[in-house]
Amino acid sequence: MPDYIYLLENRLSAEQQHALRQLREAAREAGMILFLTGDAVRDLTSGHAVRDLEVAVHGNALKLKKPIEMLGGTVWGESELSRTLYLCFPGTVRVDLVSTHRMDYANVDKPVYHSASIQEDLRRRDFTVNAMAISLNEGSFGLLMDPLNGAADIEARTLRLVSNYGFLEDPSLLIRATRYKARLGWDLDTRTQTRYENARGEDVIQRLSDEARSRELEQIGHEDEGLKVLRALADEGWMNVLFPAWNAAKADEDRLKALHDLAVELLMQGIHADMSAAQMQLLTAKLAPKELSALKKLLLRPGFVEEWNSLDAVAAKFAKVLLSKEHASASAGFKLFTSYDPEAVLWLGFTSKDKAVQARYNEFLKVWPEARQKTPHALMQEMRITPDLAAYKEIVQAIFLELIDGKLTTVEEMRAFLEPHSPPAPPPQVTIKRPRAKRGEAKVKERTYDDDEDSEDSLDEDDDLDDLGGDDDEIDLGLAKHDADSDLSEDSEAADDDLDPDEGDQASAAGKRAGKGAVAKSDSKTESAADVRPKVSPPAVKLNAKEPESRKDDKMSKKKAEAPAEGAAPLQDTKPSETVEVKASGALTPGAKPPQATSTTEVLASTGGPLNPGAKPPQAVKKTVLAAKPVKAAAKAKPAAKKAAPVKTAKKAVPAKAVKKAVPVKKKVAPAKKKPAAKPVPKPKKKAAAPAKAKKTASKGKKR
Repeated sequence: MPDYIYLLENRLSAEQQHALRQLREAAREAGMILFLTGDAVRDLTSGHAVRDLEVAVHGNALKLKKPIEMLGGTVWGESELSRTLYLCFPGTVRVDLVSTHRMDYANVDKPVYHSASIQEDLRRRDFTVNAMAISLNEGSFGLLMDPLNGAADIEARTLRLVSNYGFLEDPSLLIRATRYKARLGWDLDTRTQTRYENARGEDVIQRLSDEARSRELEQIGHEDEGLKVLRALADEGWMNVLFPAWNAAKADEDRLKALHDLAVELLMQGIHADMSAAQMQLLTAKLAPKELSALKKLLLRPGFVEEWNSLDAVAAKFAKVLLSKEHASASAGFKLFTSYDPEAVLWLGFTSKDKAVQARYNEFLKVWPEARQKTPHALMQEMRITPDLAAYKEIVQAIFLELIDGKLTTVEEMRAFLEPHSPPAPPPQVTIKRPRAKRGEAKVKERTYDDDEDSEDSLDEDDDLDDLGGDDDEIDLGLAKHDADSDLSEDSEAADDDLDPDEGDQASAAGKRAGKGAVAKSDSKTESAADVRPKVSPPAVKLNAKEPESRKDDKMSKKKAEAPAEGAAPLQDTKPSETVEVKASGALTPGAKPPQATSTTEVLASTGGPLNPGAKPPQAVKKTVLAAKPVKAAAKAKPAAKKAAPVKTAKKAVPAKAVKKAVPVKKKVAPAKKKPAAKPVPKPKKKAAAPAKAKKTASKGKKR
């Protein structure tokens, strides 16, 4: 449906669209519905030029005669039998307003007309390509009705009968088939061609009705190439039935060609002239006066005959107006050419021998169109006069009229002429600048993204450890929360002395795993005990955790937190990679869940005795703790930490002075269950540790 709406709005001329609007208004007032049918729908669909319009209405079309005359239409003729009006609207738009009906051929010579619906009306037509209709009503405008699949025959360029008895019931279809073949260049389908030959052999053309004869005679003059159609009908022998005295020899072929050339030139200048009357004059140029008079009486529309007879009179009238002083200027003459009766303009230009008239036609067709090339399109674009404006065409036309009058010779004059039509300049665009993000924030976001990736690696191992009954959120290591600043600073040196070298290596390996490359390399002198730089130990944090249970429902012993590892670097402010290592004394309990690492702190747990076979290696605790910078030695032991090697028993337990209330570790250790393989230690997350407060740092220095 949208495709046919587009065709109705773009393929029809302005005069044809105006005629349809008038008919729709008249039908709406009368309470009738109407449809565009016949040749117009076929030509719209096939791409041919639309010459005549046929509109079918539900009801009696003769009742719309007076309303149409009031709306500007002219009645060229009417038929009481078929209840049809032959109309002409301004611009020589011919319209056949028919009533929807069906026909009964009980007597072939006298068919009976019956009122019917639009569907029945389409099924009584001649060929399927003409049995299509487009709705012109509100709510269904542009809706195509094609009950006989005529669109497929249009695509195939084929003429197919609607009824198998079409040629027998209506002999005029034989003439119409020949005319369509000559005009469109289409062929009859196989069955239709066979029926055509049979009807021609039976000489059914002798039963042609008078109304059909009148319609077909007049239709020759309405064809674009009337001489071609006239020859085709004469070759088939149909002219012997229509009008024997008329044939191609009676036409003025040379002047017909000149008439077509002039009509094309006028069309290029916007003048749409109907050549029907002028062409009819040349097609019958060599007929005798009596024969010509008899032919005019046989034509269907009396209004068309009047137009034919008045050609010379309207041409002479136009000549007087054209040569008057009022239209002496170029712009006035151009307006006259484009607003006068197109048929009068065509016939005067074709027949006049007056030099003054010929000079004006030469200016209109040859000289004035050259001024369009001087239209200042670049200047108009600069002044924001673009085709998007509603009055763009009027502005261009006004410039053209000024140019043909010899005005607007300079750029300044053109600019002054266009200034009133120039729209105001648009307001400047407001650009909103977005503030830049700080570099520190960007780095933190990058680290957070990396930490998220590292955390995904340890998800599977954490799920396995949860099955042992431990709690990931809170793990109580027995660390005291109060007085951590002073106790940890005093005991850090003692812990460094008592730490076994083997245990130190293990602590260093775990420290490197926690730092993961974030620990800066330090000098070997920093690792020795002789370095007496002031050390700031982080406060101990108490992590409350539920007591994990083994599979034999034995409770695990609580572990003691160790002091920071030997060689730990002092705490630095706002450094996200700082960690702390805590070592607990005592042996691991079989089946117990090892401690887990937080996002920024890894607590290294070691046992007081050798690891039991199949026991899981110690893991870091998942809890945020203020951390110290791991030592250089921890960065070298990463590969060794991945192997599940037994941890040597610490010779001396590190005294945890920072912990005031520590739970003793059970001495008796139950034999651990053997497991096929120890799981690797999960990678700790990288998250920025909370910066140390300035007040605590100052108090630590005073105590030391």
